[in-house]
Amino acid sequence: MDRDSLPRVPDTHGDVVDEKLFSDLYIRTSWVDAQVALDQIDKGKARGSRTAIYLRSVFQSHLEMLGSSVQKHAGKVLFVAILVLSTFCVGLKSAQIHSKVHQLWLQEGGQLEAELAYTRKTIGEDYSATHQMLIQTSHDPNASVLHPQALLAHLDVLIRATAVKVHLYDTEWGLRDICNMPSTPSFEGTFLIEQILKHLIPCSIITPLDCFWEGSQLLGPETAVVIPGLNQRLLWTTLNPASVMQFMKEKLSDQTTGFDFETVEQYMKRAGIGSGYMEKPCLNPMNPSCPDTAPNKNSTHPPDVGAILSGGCYGYAANYMHWPEQLIVGGAKRNRSGHLRKAQALQTVVQLMTEKEMFDQWLGHYKVHHLGWSQEKAAEVLNAWQRNFSREVEQLLRKKSRIGANYDIFVFSSAALDDILAKFSHPSVLSIVIGVAITVLYAFCTLLRWRDPVRGQSSVGVAGVLLMCFSTAAGLGLCALLGIVFNAASTQVVPFLALGLGVDHIFMLTAAYAESNRREQTKLILKKVGPSILFGACSTAGSFFAAAFIPVPALKVFCLQAAIVMCSNLAAAILVFPALISLDLRRRTAGRADIFCCCFPIWKEPPKVAAQPVLPLNNNNGRAARHLKHCNSNRVPVPQPAQNPLLEQGEPKSSGYSLASFSLSSFAFKYYAPFLMRSWVKFLAVMGFVVALIFSLYASTRLQDGLDIIDLVPKNSNEHKFLDAQTRLFGFYSMFAVTQGNFEYPTQQQLLRDYHDAFVRVPHVIKNDNGGLPDFWLLLFRDWLSNLQRIFDEEYRDGKLTKECWFPNASSDAILAYKLIVQTGHVDNSVDKDLVLTNRLVHSDGNINPRAFYNYLSAWATNDVFAYGASQGKLYPEPRQYYHQPNEYDLKIPKSLPLVYAQMPFYLHGLTDTSQIKTLIGHIRDISVKFEGFGLPNYPSGIPFMFWEQYMSLRLSLATILACVFLAALVLVSLILLSVYAAVIVILSVLASLAQIFGAMTVLGIQLSAIPSVILILSVGMMLCFNVLISLGFMTSVGNRQRRVQLSMQMSLGPLVHGMLTSGVAVFMLSTSPFEFVIRHFCWLLLVVLCIGACNSLLVFPILLSMIGPEAELVPLEHPDRISTPSPLPVRSSKRSGKSYVVQGSRSSRGCKNSHHHHHKDANDPSLTTITEEPQSWKSSNSSIQMANDWNAPNCNGYQPAPRESRQSAYAVPPPAYHKATAPPLTPPTPPPAFQPAYPPELQSIVVQPEVTVETTHSDSNTTKVTATANIKVELVTPGRAMRSYNFTS
Repeated sequence: MDRDSLPRVPDTHGDVVDEKLFSDLYIRTSWVDAQVALDQIDKGKARGSRTAIYLRSVFQSHLEMLGSSVQKHAGKVLFVAILVLSTFCVGLKSAQIHSKVHQLWLQEGGQLEAELAYTRKTIGEDYSATHQMLIQTSHDPNASVLHPQALLAHLDVLIRATAVKVHLYDTEWGLRDICNMPSTPSFEGTFLIEQILKHLIPCSIITPLDCFWEGSQLLGPETAVVIPGLNQRLLWTTLNPASVMQFMKEKLSDQTTGFDFETVEQYMKRAGIGSGYMEKPCLNPMNPSCPDTAPNKNSTHPPDVGAILSGGCYGYAANYMHWPEQLIVGGAKRNRSGHLRKAQALQTVVQLMTEKEMFDQWLGHYKVHHLGWSQEKAAEVLNAWQRNFSREVEQLLRKKSRIGANYDIFVFSSAALDDILAKFSHPSVLSIVIGVAITVLYAFCTLLRWRDPVRGQSSVGVAGVLLMCFSTAAGLGLCALLGIVFNAASTQVVPFLALGLGVDHIFMLTAAYAESNRREQTKLILKKVGPSILFGACSTAGSFFAAAFIPVPALKVFCLQAAIVMCSNLAAAILVFPALISLDLRRRTAGRADIFCCCFPIWKEPPKVAAQPVLPLNNNNGRAARHLKHCNSNRVPVPQPAQNPLLEQGEPKSSGYSLASFSLSSFAFKYYAPFLMRSWVKFLAVMGFVVALIFSLYASTRLQDGLDIIDLVPKNSNEHKFLDAQTRLFGFYSMFAVTQGNFEYPTQQQLLRDYHDAFVRVPHVIKNDNGGLPDFWLLLFRDWLSNLQRIFDEEYRDGKLTKECWFPNASSDAILAYKLIVQTGHVDNSVDKDLVLTNRLVHSDGNINPRAFYNYLSAWATNDVFAYGASQGKLYPEPRQYYHQPNEYDLKIPKSLPLVYAQMPFYLHGLTDTSQIKTLIGHIRDISVKFEGFGLPNYPSGIPFMFWEQYMSLRLSLATILACVFLAALVLVSLILLSVYAAVIVILSVLASLAQIFGAMTVLGIQLSAIPSVILILSVGMMLCFNVLISLGFMTSVGNRQRRVQLSMQMSLGPLVHGMLTSGVAVFMLSTSPFEFVIRHFCWLLLVVLCIGACNSLLVFPILLSMIGPEAELVPLEHPDRISTPSPLPVRSSKRSGKSYVVQGSRSSRGCKNSHHHHHKDANDPSLTTITEEPQSWKSSNSSIQMANDWNAPNCNGYQPAPRESRQSAYAVPPPAYHKATAPPLTPPTPPPAFQPAYPPELQSIVVQPEVTVETTHSDSNTTKVTATANIKVELVTPGRAMRSYNFTS
């Protein structure tokens, strides 16, 4: 430790120090200089925790060394800092932004991630479906859409939107190129009928229009199909598939075409393709195109839309296309019989292929031969078409005023959602500029001093705010260089949050800088507030690092980026901002104004005369004060001092010259802290705190979980409106129950069926007309085999087949059944005709023959393609292909590979809030675990599990993280306060504040999700900063609890208020974000944290400290409210001898003409400008050295300052209450002057007998070199003790 820089006591060796610093040394000893406190304990003048104070002194010494180095190399530090920060800022160019929902909000780690990884590994994609969705509602929320006009408007929009094209890669893509449509049977050879069939099969569109003939207008085809011999252009509006197939069969039966009409007939029969839309009612019975077979043709009464839609609608393939009512009609109200009476919305879903499905569909096709066809290009085509679909709907609503005037049409697609998230995920430059400007203006106004511009701090404060902006940008650039991706949470929140928390450090440093004098070095400022800044930054950054364990990618990235930015701001505040202060000290020393320091002349301060009254005399009233020698030997009467100079640090001399003559430190000491110490205030505050805590604990039990998907989408967007309507009116989701590998499907069929049947008891799962579940792939597979077995049995009895062969009159299905029955399931011996008599495709217990299960699977997937596609089984590995030809006598059927992935589809409805979804997930997870125990590896999949699975373990994860954070906080606070008891009080206070935040969330309707969890963890760090700063001031002060609360609030109120206000401004700027989750869960909740923190930290916590606060680190034994006057620190002569000192601007040590050059010289520098020798017979209690380099030194213009003793008394003399009887003088005193001040005994027992020899030389560089050799004899006399003599040679 540099002992020369320590604040000295004026009456021991003559250093002139600022009143605030001098008072802090006496009443905040361990905060200012722990080494002095340690000396007090070692000399028996005080008691306290020596270990704690020693550790604090070691910490302060390191900060002091850091501050000294920064001040010495201030310019270099700034230059290097600018280079480093600029380099990191360049990293922002490489920033990547993730905007897709599945990249941001899917839970990482744990079971869900493993399940998604398995899905991705097996089938190559995360999702099994892509949808283009459209919802229609009425402008009037009370109006119903169950009338023909609403459905006709719905039809008009869909016809225009589904007809859009997209030109990409020199190719035109339409709906039929990208939609999901049923597969058609394949035949060996080229047949015109096969091409016609493929051209007629339309896309799968789930719509309420399928209940009416008008639904056929959506199916096309774009160009009519012409069948030879049939004088009709076939469109679905006029197509009767059953009659056309019968006509073609009759027309071509006499021709040798070789086409298998029976296969097509069986295909249509199994799918339920009959008359198409020809027998469905028309929305407009008077329409000339309405078919004659429609039940309400030419009817004058409109159809009963509600009754027709009740129970759902059926597509053209009735057996596999049943659209549940809950999927197509929303906000329904029913009559007593259960029929629809009123509905608020209609919904249509256009089913599209996934990226992988489209890639596989077109791979090798001539249409993409000129392309480097890839899955990425397939995704671009899909996204481009969906964008055009949305754009077409928007244009149609603007053009057709009839539709737009009566109805709202909302379109939603994953591509449009990704686009809008990408658009709004970029930071708002305007909002950032406004936030920075407001913060700069606040710092400028609060730190400006109009009447004392030299002591003003507005310029350095503004520079500090801009530095925090610079360091924030650099921290984000460092994140980009580290490969941490950005998202909406980080771009919208981190800049404002980092600015608000970073400016807190600036105000703490400027508060210490404001109370320092002009000569106080940067190292002393950093030594005072450095520990508080380090703790605050570490606690905040630590909270962010802890919150990064929340398993949501968007928030994990947000926390990591915020923590890195907090570290960047800490480095800037500890290393770079002190360099700015060091440069500003030069401006102060030069006496220049704070604003435009280079433009205004040197500020001349008015002369100050220290007041000193006549103090009460004691038994040594004959003792006289010494007269100092001044330039003109004129004397100035000595005025009276303040009554309580040690406590006048609450009113620094400059406070009267601030902008509004108002100081938060003065207000805290004079008014606020005494107000808190009143009994009735304590009672009301504590009772209010207890009542609020009890209410918060009760409200916390009613806190709900949830984060609506609508909050993740920018408000006022079309997607936001769609999700709002979909959540309120439908609550519809699809899910899949996935079964995995390492499971013997052929022998465990009953377990699979039991697993499927278990979902009947799950709430919110849509049932079929019979109250059961739709069939899944295994049941469809079994039904197909059962039908073949039935046909085979009939024809075998009729003699159409035998054990060895079949006859020409055997049907195609019977022949296929024969081929299946003779399969053994062995690859080397795959056929055994003896099985015809004994083997059954499906056993009596409902199980498929397990030996040939995978042979049968190959035949079913290829020859019953409609059922296989409608099952949505996604079997993997995909079954091998086997096309059955009746005239083919090869009996061998290829065997498919064992399944490792299969899924069962389910539809969910009525899921409008998180509690319902959590209940559903819990129920399904219980089923999954149950059957996992039975040996069936399985897991659920779907949107509810992807986005709401995190809530199942959220509370446990949050509790675990908070427990770890509080444990780490206890250790960290114990280290900074060096008291476990004080740390426990702080932690309990933070716990109470956290409980109040939970209660406030319940009151404000903010549900618990991953985002509030992050804020709750962050709030712990913020609350610790508030309370620890107050606790540090409380423990390092001297006196009883109430007095230490006053001193603590005087020190901390200003920085806390400024920090909270700037943080509040920065947080309030988050309200400009377009994302609802940023406003509700970041802006509102952070404002709640700041309000609760301000109330508890500034009102309740000081009262608790005054009642149960810990003991002070240092307890004086001689005086109740201050330490004993520190003794001078002796310096070994061997280290001081022969040392030369340079004093600028003075050739003679006694000259006055150049005295103005020394006005701003550091008092701690060993300058010898004026040396006054005392007569050998003089015995004085004060130093005999006149320090002319004080900034209040004589100006040689006729003004004579107060004598040295007068100024020292104004600073150093304790209040009368602390005076003791003084010892009699050793020698007879000289005649007393007019004023005879009394001194405490330790100030009267020093005898100085200087013998000084001065040698001066003057060089050409206008520098005076003074070499001084002094022989000083000090005799220390203590009443009742022996005299001790010390000799020093310098």
